[in-house]
Amino acid sequence: MDAMITNTPKRSSTTTWTPQPYQLRALRLMMKQGSVGLFLDPGLGKTSTCLMAFKILKEKGLVNKGLIIAPLRPMRKVWPDEIKKWAEFADITYTIVHGSNKEAALAKDVDVYIINPEGIQWLFDAKRKRPEFDVLIVDESTKFKNSSTQRFKALKHFLPSFSRRWILTGTPVPNGLLDLFGQIYILDLGRSLGRFITHYREEYFIPSGYGGYEWKPQLDAFERIVDQISPLILQLSAEEHLQMPELVFRDLTVSLPPTSRKLYDELEKDFLVQMESGEEIIALNAAAAGTKLRQIANGALYTDSTHWKPLHDEKLDALEDLLEELNGHSVLIFYEYKHDYERINTRFGGVPNLSGSSGRQFDELCDRFNSGSVRVLCAHPASAGHGLNLQGSCHHIVWFGIPWNLEYYDQAIARVYRQGQSSEKVFVYHIVAEDTKDEDVTKVLGLKDRTQQNLLSAIKTARNVAEMCDAT
Repeated sequence: MDAMITNTPKRSSTTTWTPQPYQLRALRLMMKQGSVGLFLDPGLGKTSTCLMAFKILKEKGLVNKGLIIAPLRPMRKVWPDEIKKWAEFADITYTIVHGSNKEAALAKDVDVYIINPEGIQWLFDAKRKRPEFDVLIVDESTKFKNSSTQRFKALKHFLPSFSRRWILTGTPVPNGLLDLFGQIYILDLGRSLGRFITHYREEYFIPSGYGGYEWKPQLDAFERIVDQISPLILQLSAEEHLQMPELVFRDLTVSLPPTSRKLYDELEKDFLVQMESGEEIIALNAAAAGTKLRQIANGALYTDSTHWKPLHDEKLDALEDLLEELNGHSVLIFYEYKHDYERINTRFGGVPNLSGSSGRQFDELCDRFNSGSVRVLCAHPASAGHGLNLQGSCHHIVWFGIPWNLEYYDQAIARVYRQGQSSEKVFVYHIVAEDTKDEDVTKVLGLKDRTQQNLLSAIKTARNVAEMCDAT
């Protein structure tokens, strides 16, 4: 879709935005200081809170135009829908700067300009005429966690021109504390954690791993980092502020058949294996070997960039048993590799794939799944992780292949485990091949989650203490 949508002040919405106490808490912080990170779980109203903060500041004459950087679906649907939904935002005009008409969209005289992270380099091209933005909202700020990317570098130069900078995420450190640097830099231009990633690493980490290319936090790094960034951050969890269902995890263990076990063990040991067909599979390094080992665990193996060979049906059999056990309940299946979906689709006679859809087809498939007319739906977590509500009729999630990426994992589950879920429990099933990388991935995700939850808890405590001191 070539999105260039501008709303007008004349709209019929009469729904009143009534803020929750935690949203008022966020608004007070956003009025008090220019830079704020909202580390809020999905469903806590980050979008509408930011829109109200922008509206208040604009009415006070403190800001004029805002730039929202958001992933594709939030850019196209979540932010526009939220503006249209509430009567309070009827006078906020916006345009979506994306697609072949983005030059015309950027030329619009509106309040808010919404763009995808991939459009940042285009937007901030030195020769491009653009509005003077004074509010920056970065939705899902982990897209900027890596300060070496071109999108970060393009944005970095213009950060001082924004009088207000807000970042939004529920998963600030999916891979560890190093992920904080780029996000916090957007807020304070390096005052807390250093002007460059090298400063941050030298101050809080020590080199480790092969060749010193990995970084391990110093013993007191966690506490010192929290002390530096907590004045900028408000952290809120859904469990504390919403009526949330119980989240239940269940591992379904399968065993590799002898031929696949032999293939797996040889590739793990030698980085090279010969298929029964005579084809040689070579892994050039440990990372490539790890990817191929996880493919074997799932039941198929790519022999080149496009062709794959089926190896076993253990996970498919486990999935079939589970679907029979669930007896018609709606199920959302997350897969890891393209051949995973192709095999699932063949086995179960045509399973819709959310990640293979776009635009109106994507929205219609979401609606059909939420209504229950589609009972089994597949998706890849990379393309179904933000801005989706899939809890309408579903409270069962299956991981056919489990990703290393904690952000993908958490955000994918949050499509179903969120406000509006009518079931008292949400079930998450991991289909795990025993004695394979599957077990390593689940363990590593647990460690990453522990780091993230500890950080969020520490920031919450520091913020509560600060607000108590302010009150006295």
